[in-house]
Amino acid sequence: MKKTAFLFPGQGSQFVGMGLDFYQEYDSVREIFDMAEEITRINISKLCFKGPFDELTQTVNLQPAVTAVSLACLSVIEKEGVSSDISAGHSLGEYSAMHASNIISKEDAIRLVFKRGELMHREATRYKGAMHAIIGLPINTVEELVAEVQKEGIVAVANHNTEQQIVITGAPDMVKKVSSLAAYRDAKAIPLKVSGAWHSELIKGAQEKFSDFIESIHFSTPDRHVLFNVTADYAEDADEIKSIMVRQLCNPVKWYDSVCRLMTENVEVFVEVGPGKVLTGLLKKILPKDYPCKIYNVNSMKQLERFLKEIT
Repeated sequence: MKKTAFLFPGQGSQFVGMGLDFYQEYDSVREIFDMAEEITRINISKLCFKGPFDELTQTVNLQPAVTAVSLACLSVIEKEGVSSDISAGHSLGEYSAMHASNIISKEDAIRLVFKRGELMHREATRYKGAMHAIIGLPINTVEELVAEVQKEGIVAVANHNTEQQIVITGAPDMVKKVSSLAAYRDAKAIPLKVSGAWHSELIKGAQEKFSDFIESIHFSTPDRHVLFNVTADYAEDADEIKSIMVRQLCNPVKWYDSVCRLMTENVEVFVEVGPGKVLTGLLKKILPKDYPCKIYNVNSMKQLERFLKEIT
C-alpha cells in the first residue's frame, strides 16, 4: 500500500448524527462509546446522535465526543486491516493521532481530552476571548500585525491552516484590532463561533493544571510517526511528547507546515478519520494540483466501503 497518513479533526468538525452509522454496525464502536461515557459521566452517544447541537458544542462535552467518534472511526478502519505510516491531528485531534500510534490508550485519550475540555472551559469563563480567521495574507504579515497589537493586549496566532488562512486568538478588542489592520490590506476577517481564546495566553491557567494531570498518564514510545502541531515535527521520547502536548494549549497549530512535511515524506494517501470534512478541505487548498495523492474521509459506512474498495 502507498504511504498513508491518518489525519484526525478537532473542534469545529462536529455534527449531530456523527458516529451513528458505525455505532449501529460494530460492537467495538459501542464499547468505545460506553467507555467514554463511563469515564466522563456524559451521555456522549445521545449528544452525538441526537444533540442538541448547542449542548454538543460546549467544550466540556465536545472534546470527548469528537474524540470518541474519531477513535470509533479508527477502530473500524483498523478492524479492516488498514493502518497508517504517519498520523497527525488538528489541535484536539492530536490525542486520537497519539492513540493511532500507540502512545496512549483509548481510555487515556478520553481522560486527557475530558480534563483538557474542563480546564479550557474554566479559563474561558474567567477570561473572555475571541478568534477570527484571517484569509488572504501570508503568515509573516499576520505575525507582524499581531506583534504590532500585542503591545496593547493579548493576541496571537492560533492556527496556520493553509498558506493564507490563519486564525488569530486573544482578547476580543485586540483580535478585532488585528482584523481591522488585515482588512486594510484587503484580507477577509471572519469571526469564529468559539467560547474561548484557544491557543492563547488567556488560557495559561489551563496549561499549568493540565501539566500536572498529564503526569499521571502513561505515555509509550510511538510505534509509528506522529507529526505534532507545536513543532510540525516528530518526537519519540514520552516525556518530550507530554511537554509538547502541554505547550499545545497556548501555542499555534502549525497545520500548514505539517501538511508540507507530509509531502516531503511522499505521503500519497491522506485519510481524514473522524467527523466532518474540515481537514479534507484544508488539504485541497494546500496540496499542489499536480501532487500525486488520494484524499479520503472515513466517518460513515458508505465512505468506509469506498475507501476499502479503492485501496485494496
